[in-house]
Amino acid sequence: MNPSSPDISRMKRDLAALVAINTENPPGREREAAELINVWLQEAGFDLSLSEYAPGRTNVIARLENGAGPCFAFNTHIDVVPAGTGWSQDPFTLTERDGKLFGRGACDAKGPLVAMVEAMRMLASRPQSWSGTLMGIFVADEEVASEGAKFYVREAPAKIDFAVIGEPTSNTTYSAHKGSLRPLVRVHGVTAHSGTPELGENAIFRAAQLLGLVEQQHEHSVRCRCHPLVGSASLTVTRISGGHADNVLPDSCELLLDRRMVPGEDEEQVKQELRDLLALAQDKFGVRSEIVTFKPTTGGATETAVDEAIVQAGLDACRAQGLDEPGPFGFQGGCDLVHFRSLGTKGIVIGPGSLSVAHKPDEFVPVDEFIAASDIYRDVALKMMPRG
Repeated sequence: MNPSSPDISRMKRDLAALVAINTENPPGREREAAELINVWLQEAGFDLSLSEYAPGRTNVIARLENGAGPCFAFNTHIDVVPAGTGWSQDPFTLTERDGKLFGRGACDAKGPLVAMVEAMRMLASRPQSWSGTLMGIFVADEEVASEGAKFYVREAPAKIDFAVIGEPTSNTTYSAHKGSLRPLVRVHGVTAHSGTPELGENAIFRAAQLLGLVEQQHEHSVRCRCHPLVGSASLTVTRISGGHADNVLPDSCELLLDRRMVPGEDEEQVKQELRDLLALAQDKFGVRSEIVTFKPTTGGATETAVDEAIVQAGLDACRAQGLDEPGPFGFQGGCDLVHFRSLGTKGIVIGPGSLSVAHKPDEFVPVDEFIAASDIYRDVALKMMPRG
């Protein structure tokens, strides 16, 4: 089962090199990091291509054909969230202390990416251990709108049978995640002097009436839709903006709503429910409003059935590394699994590090999880691409 072992020193060097390349999103600038990944995998014998969906926004696509069999892909993202403030050290210098590797992207998701590259090297070094096509698809822009993964899917790629997505799961197996919609709603009013508000219509007051209905919709309907792995759906407001002068009644107010969907919900139906909610606000209170746009998000909700072979392979590989509770679990947020599922791919999410430290100052990945992840990735691939 074990074609080779991870090179721990190399993995740490690779992670340090990748963390040192600033891929904060926005703006992303993944090209330099993509070129480095390209070099690593070319040296391991993979066929490589770089694919840009916008200047500097670059996907890496690696492929190694090794006889008949299924196509298996590793996927994660090259971009990271902005470093922000509050770090104990330079966020772009990998720092090791107390059995942890600190740096922006250490667990989300450059740590998983390097562990995947190491697994790909191990597999490439022992082709007699597996049969099929092995791919690495490392994409731009997961953190904002998954444009890299969406671009890859739009290009009508060859069939991928199985995929492992790299995100921080503490090396447990996740087989489902939530999806999201973010409608930007504009509430209309009528401007007037603030000293004579009766001569106008205050859009902020009207927005408050709509928000009361949003809260009711969440409490009495949306949150009642529950999934055993990801929990409840939700509807809330995350931004509000209205008014343009201190002494003028506002004639518009904008709200950004956040609707989290669970597997099984239909995105078009959810959009219609949001439109119906605005219609209810008009019927009940005379609120005039419209959905201006849906802001880009990572995507919809999805799941891979627990009894699928890829899920069971993930659970077995995690158990082999000593995890007593390997899953399956579900993400409260979203990731790129949904886009591979749209291709008919059966997939899971596994990665070192915890979501509880991702996106925060002093983000880190435990060294032991980081190394173990490469073994887990290798073992899942071997299980799904058996020789003969």
